[in-house]
Amino acid sequence: MQAEELRSVQAPLKERYRESPEAALITLRAQGRLGEGGSCKIETGKSLVVAGLHPATGGSGHSACSGDMLLEALVACAGVTLNAVATALGIALRDASLQAEGDLDFRGTLGLSKEVPVGFQNIRLQFTLDTDASEEQLATLLRLTERYCVVYQTLAHPPVLAVTRKSATAAGRHLGLR
Repeated sequence: MQAEELRSVQAPLKERYRESPEAALITLRAQGRLGEGGSCKIETGKSLVVAGLHPATGGSGHSACSGDMLLEALVACAGVTLNAVATALGIALRDASLQAEGDLDFRGTLGLSKEVPVGFQNIRLQFTLDTDASEEQLATLLRLTERYCVVYQTLAHPPVLAVTRKSATAAGRHLGLR
């Protein structure tokens, strides 16, 4: 996609959101259902992903690990954002690759130590770019990619989380909600 095409696609959306800010508030959803062997099947919109325990917590390694999926979501979002920002700035990228790494201490996840946090303690996102862009252009590209990447910003500034529970009812089972 070229810069002008991106602008033409986004211009009416930006105008609509300026005029009606409430139209910009969208709720994204993800859903899953427990599967066999301690797995959870997640519908991604494109295919079914089966998530399971990481081998460090007793998993077989045959299912997707949710920690890996979080890092993959970060790479995917940052990559799409990088591409859009580069296009908007007129920065030609011959090639770009992204890598995310995260450090976990599974003693927390397994409840072996209350002092060890559950979850990632450090996450690193690395960009490898093949471009003739100047250092100033690259600094702007990375700053704006960081600024507009939804997953990056969500991790950097966690939202308020809420957990609720529903009881399965006959109606719910009929709708496939279990």
